[in-house]
Amino acid sequence: MHIGCPKEIKPQEFRVGLTPNAVHEAVGHGHSVTVETQAGAGAGFTDDDYVAAGAAITQTAAEIFDAADMIVKVKEPQPVERQMLRDGQILFTYLHLAPDPDQTRDLMASGATCIAYETVTDDRGGLPLLAPMSEVAGRLAPQVGAWTLQKANGGRGVLMGGVPGVGPARVIVIGGGVVGTHAARIAAGMGADVTVLDRSLPRLRQLDDMFGGTFKTAYASAGNTIELARQADMIVGAVLVPGAAAPKLISKAQLAELKPGAVLVDVAIDQGGCFETSQATTHQDPIYDVDGIMHYCVANMPGAVARTSTIALGNATMPFMLALADKGWRKACEDDPHLLAGLNVHAGQLTYYAVGKALGIDVLAPGLALKR
Repeated sequence: MHIGCPKEIKPQEFRVGLTPNAVHEAVGHGHSVTVETQAGAGAGFTDDDYVAAGAAITQTAAEIFDAADMIVKVKEPQPVERQMLRDGQILFTYLHLAPDPDQTRDLMASGATCIAYETVTDDRGGLPLLAPMSEVAGRLAPQVGAWTLQKANGGRGVLMGGVPGVGPARVIVIGGGVVGTHAARIAAGMGADVTVLDRSLPRLRQLDDMFGGTFKTAYASAGNTIELARQADMIVGAVLVPGAAAPKLISKAQLAELKPGAVLVDVAIDQGGCFETSQATTHQDPIYDVDGIMHYCVANMPGAVARTSTIALGNATMPFMLALADKGWRKACEDDPHLLAGLNVHAGQLTYYAVGKALGIDVLAPGLALKR
């Protein structure tokens, strides 16, 4: 199979879909790989690194989209990239379709087979291709939130760990999954007073057993959430409904109940955001103010630490990428129901229920898509 890796063109996105190690593995399996020039530069990989691994280098993305059987990326294809997809081509990347009807329609119109990293599953009920970026984003959230809390950035002017005689910042993390757990660990490690909210009592018990008194836990009822939010200096939104739009946990009206200069870090912004006032931002212009509350809503947070993120993502995606290349998408998905769970679009039809529900589009069962 001919595998293509274009350079990411989303603003301030420095990650790359294939590492040189992944190229080496694919070539070792008998596949050809073409990488757009400078695609890996933001993550510290040179064209020479890719050539040494066995890739060919091309000057334009158009050449890659024209020739490759499978496109491997990081972020969802931008409008100009979607126009280059073709019937029968495989696209393997993050998609986040539920809050993005334009992308969904374009991918359906392309005729391509689109497999989303974020909905591939594992036998433990996890999301193995989302997990590494969730870990990165979770660990970044308190770091960027602490920066936003600084007075010069519009925040309350509160230091995360406080100092002797002055209490620490109060942080609540809404969601006790991968993002929330890592955010809570880092915020607590910075000395903050941290509470994690979740609606799963077994998960809260698990967190309590794992981390003891490192941070507190609370049930995420609407009443508890707003009561703790009123006391918080920073709120990290870390909820996830796989493949679906994120629920809105704090309304615009409720901002008036928060402390002036409090910070909202919305890690769920890729799925539409979990605060009503969330709007996607970029690393270049990451924060904005709504009614005196600072919002950090960067839609590709892990792109800020592109080398760490690229290597972590590449480690996770490589086995699935090789299966798709070795077997073709049908056989690979027949053999692995977890990879089949990643199928979002095929031959003009949507194949992921949660996206269809969010966008009001009819869905073809993925098992039936295998026969088309």
